[in-house]
Amino acid sequence: MLAKVIVHADTREAALRKLAHALDRAVVHGPVTNRELLLASLGHPDYAREEALDTGFYDRNLTELTASATGGEYAAVAAALASASAGRGRFGGGWRNLRSQDETRTYGDHEVRYRPTRDGGYEVTSPEGVRVVEATPEAVRLEVAGVVRSFTVAAYGDTVHSGGHRFTVRPRFTDPADLQEPGSLLAPMPGTVVRVADGLAVGDRVTAGQPLLWLEAMKMEHRVTAPASGTLTALHAAPGRQVEVGALLAVVQTEAQEENPA
Repeated sequence: MLAKVIVHADTREAALRKLAHALDRAVVHGPVTNRELLLASLGHPDYAREEALDTGFYDRNLTELTASATGGEYAAVAAALASASAGRGRFGGGWRNLRSQDETRTYGDHEVRYRPTRDGGYEVTSPEGVRVVEATPEAVRLEVAGVVRSFTVAAYGDTVHSGGHRFTVRPRFTDPADLQEPGSLLAPMPGTVVRVADGLAVGDRVTAGQPLLWLEAMKMEHRVTAPASGTLTALHAAPGRQVEVGALLAVVQTEAQEENPA
């Protein structure tokens, strides 16, 4: 248990409002908490009616309560705009001379689309109905349905806390390594292929650590070796070829992949 929140008021209704207000403004970074469930519970009509509240409350309503959490999409918008404005100048790193598409960021299950405006602000295109009042790296204010909502944003690596919501940031671009088949050998740096192992050809058996080819970069030779024992199924390197970092040089199908192709 991290903490208890206790409030006092003249009526149950006033106490529920005060407690919900305190939880809604609570900021807890680090561990996952049940704050959203508590807020949803306080807003449930059965919770407000004392005579309808018993120990079976969660047995009857848990599915509804866990599905009814609101505000996450707007917290994701705030996280996206805070990230866009963090040290990236007037246009938040997304300016184009001729705009071809909106900037897109994904937080958890929420996809946010926005575009920089000429006055240095932002226009949110998805979700709809959001007007940006202010956006800084630490705080964002949004107007939704005529109500201005404030979000405090803090990022820790791939985890972002925004307005009481915790998100895991999805990468904006696919890692090129994810597009390669297992066993792919990628150029670790830009350079020139200066040598391929004598007699090496597709279909040859290779052993883990066996030198396959050499790259020259910064007047130094860098050896590229087989990551595991198996069969060389592709060889794209040839002496004299210049390659960029991440270029596919060869593919080694491991013995485990040969035994279990699926």
